[in-house]
Amino acid sequence: MDDARWKGYEELFKSNANYGWILNMASKLSDNGVAGFLLANGALSGGGDEYKIRKQLIENNLVEAILILPQNMFYTTNISVTLWILNKNKKATTRKVGNEKRNYRERENEILFMDLRELGEPFEKKYIQFSEKDIERIAKTYHQWQVSTDSTYQNIPEYCYSAHKEEIEKNDYSLVPSKYIEFVNRDEQIDFDEKMKNLQTEIKELLVAERTSREELFKVFDNLGYKIDM
Repeated sequence: MDDARWKGYEELFKSNANYGWILNMASKLSDNGVAGFLLANGALSGGGDEYKIRKQLIENNLVEAILILPQNMFYTTNISVTLWILNKNKKATTRKVGNEKRNYRERENEILFMDLRELGEPFEKKYIQFSEKDIERIAKTYHQWQVSTDSTYQNIPEYCYSAHKEEIEKNDYSLVPSKYIEFVNRDEQIDFDEKMKNLQTEIKELLVAERTSREELFKVFDNLGYKIDM
């Protein structure tokens, strides 16, 4: 209970170790440290002790991005899991990354949510993997969000959304991406009148075909001398 890794967090994990791993990694970060790790989706909205730790992680501005992955990406499980990205420094700063100089914007009160479940391509028949194009798109979206001070980054329905801390508070500190990313209701785009007319035509054709088949069946039995009276 006195372990330095849990320092500053009043509530500790008792039911499972998910948040123990999170706090372990967070404790190892330098002032500009970044951590990425995978967890089961249940950790995004768990209650009890997990809720209290998750709330504090968000209040401490450690959570930078939450990316939900497709199913069937791993040999050992077919479930969809989540990639968490923690960042110790979400302040505006200039940093050299490889040969590139990046001017990061202030993001302390924001978290990027991405839903990647519709991306990917078949791998070894029953698995899914990200293509090079998918990886490039995901990385580009993330980096544009980090540095964009103009209109370079855009929220995209069913793909990504930049949520402010106030929105997350209203959602009771849930990190489930679907609570923030807009989803298109395709039912609203259906022309009901046109759909019903097409359905009317299809049913009429089915009924005509059924009547023709019934009449031919009656003729066959009648010719055999076994007339069917209705």
